[in-house]
Amino acid sequence: MAGRNTTYHLFDITLARRTQVSPSMVRFTFTGPEVDRMTTHAPDQRIKLFFPSQAGGLEALAEIARLESDWYAAYRALPDASRPPMRTYTIRALRPEHGEVDVEFVLHGDNGPASRWAMHARPGDRLAMTAPTTEVEGPRLGFEWRPPRDVQRILLVADETALPAVAGILETLDALPSTPRVEALLEVPRSTDVQALEHPADLYWLPRDTVPGTGHGDRLLHELRNIDLRREVLALDGQSDTADANDEPDTGRLLWESAALDDEAPFYAWVAAESRVAMGIRRYLINECGLPKRYVTSMGYWRLGKAIG
Repeated sequence: MAGRNTTYHLFDITLARRTQVSPSMVRFTFTGPEVDRMTTHAPDQRIKLFFPSQAGGLEALAEIARLESDWYAAYRALPDASRPPMRTYTIRALRPEHGEVDVEFVLHGDNGPASRWAMHARPGDRLAMTAPTTEVEGPRLGFEWRPPRDVQRILLVADETALPAVAGILETLDALPSTPRVEALLEVPRSTDVQALEHPADLYWLPRDTVPGTGHGDRLLHELRNIDLRREVLALDGQSDTADANDEPDTGRLLWESAALDDEAPFYAWVAAESRVAMGIRRYLINECGLPKRYVTSMGYWRLGKAIG
């Protein structure tokens, strides 16, 4: 996300409410003097949150935002000690008429600036956020949910970090021009993390704590193998793709491969999880099920053992 010449703007936000959605998920409702200018382009709209540091990083960032230049480049140029930690999240809900925006966090201990903040945050705490703004003209950025107009089949595969995006996607399915069959595979840490979501889809909740010894992503791939996708691909598309996802090397960076679809594409897969897990699912869909690469959006929302901004 770059500076003021993009559709993103730096917002000063304050925590108004904290809501425990499940044992592993908490929703934070933020307000701010300019939140009514905020907008979203899709239910998986990505934003950046900036967290306080001992060196007063938010104040330095606010000063940069007042400059008529590329504030993101200036942010990167800040000394390490005064550069506020930055992490990527998804807007769960936006109510500009009330000046409120919701963001959901996965709680996973006091092991980083974002999770540490989430564990201890209370109403009145201040953050900064970059998000799309209504006034600035430019390309619509920061989302990957682009279902084809005539899609007949949608597959959603996600771990807990992508659950807010999937929840938003499910809420928009009724607005699609077509009426596709939709299945969503959702892996969460605990059985008590299962949420009551309103949706016109087949949901498969896959808590890891119900299967001893289950690693992250294991249940997603196991459940995916129970769906006869090869037969579906042949029935919808008439032929199986010979593409090989193994030619996409693991570079150590987050996986990020977007579908390249026209409006007549019959199948759409949206995958978001830990990066290596998402890569394994992508390879299964393409190599074993014959799903064309152009039908698959695969995203590594995070990487095990690595902090991602």
